[in-house]
Amino acid sequence: MPTEPHKHNEECREIFGLLSAYLDLELPPDACREIEQHMAGCPPCIEFAESLRKTVELCREFRPDAVPEPISAEARENLRSAYQRMLAARRK
Repeated sequence: MPTEPHKHNEECREIFGLLSAYLDLELPPDACREIEQHMAGCPPCIEFAESLRKTVELCREFRPDAVPEPISAEARENLRSAYQRMLAARRK
């Protein structure tokens, strides 16, 4: 039996607005329960919450000092040549 596609309602919008605070454990317990009850029946909100959680986790793990070394002059020239060939091929 096909199910009707989910349509975001005002409650979904409110949940989206609170998700960051929810994931950071900054909401009172009753607000957390309400969010959890809503998400129990709302797969799109679950998916959005999981995506946000992963994004926040990746941002927290990022270390600016972990930037790789610049590429070598030879690699840079190879990239430049490949780019020029691609542009030339597009003009044909």
